[in-house]
Amino acid sequence: MESSKIRFLYSTEIDKLGGESMIYGYIRAHADKQNTEDQRSEIQNFAKLNGMAIDEWIEDAKLVGKAGKGDLILVSEISQLGCNLLQVMGTLDHLLNIGACIWTAKDGYKLGEDIPSKTLAFAFGLFAELERKMISQRTKEALARVKANGKALGRPVGRRNTKSKLDGMAGEVRRLLARGYSHTEVARKLKVHRNTLAAFIKKRTKRRT
Repeated sequence: MESSKIRFLYSTEIDKLGGESMIYGYIRAHADKQNTEDQRSEIQNFAKLNGMAIDEWIEDAKLVGKAGKGDLILVSEISQLGCNLLQVMGTLDHLLNIGACIWTAKDGYKLGEDIPSKTLAFAFGLFAELERKMISQRTKEALARVKANGKALGRPVGRRNTKSKLDGMAGEVRRLLARGYSHTEVARKLKVHRNTLAAFIKKRTKRRT
């Protein structure tokens, strides 16, 4: 059988997946490029050992919107599915509930349409919801304590934000304006709203007067 035609859950359930299913190699992007390349290498080796051909590589948040029923996601280890435990549990819950499968190269997990996996999906979803509620409750309690101690929450009334996205770019703003660019054109080039530019110019004008 050609490797590109292997669509499977477990070895006894290969025929349950249709020809339109995809095999995705999932990589979680890291600032450390070596970590990212290590993930790719581990997944490629795992796929080769299992006689699979990866149809497409995807990264980070694209996974949730890309994977569908019957698709297989190969990942180096289960912890790479999110930046924290809550995100990992939420991603697993979503993927298993839509009928996708997750195989991990390092951990040896093979999660799919079988009953144990569906039980795990329910547990993951329950845990994720519980964790969200606990985070929300802890945040509310912390804010309540701050307020009870007499400290005002948020920005003081009447105080404007003194920081600007254009801080440190005064020279570039002056250069573009001197070359005849309109405020709208300058704002577009610097990727800010024209009101942000206007406020920045106004603030700097006041400082010079």
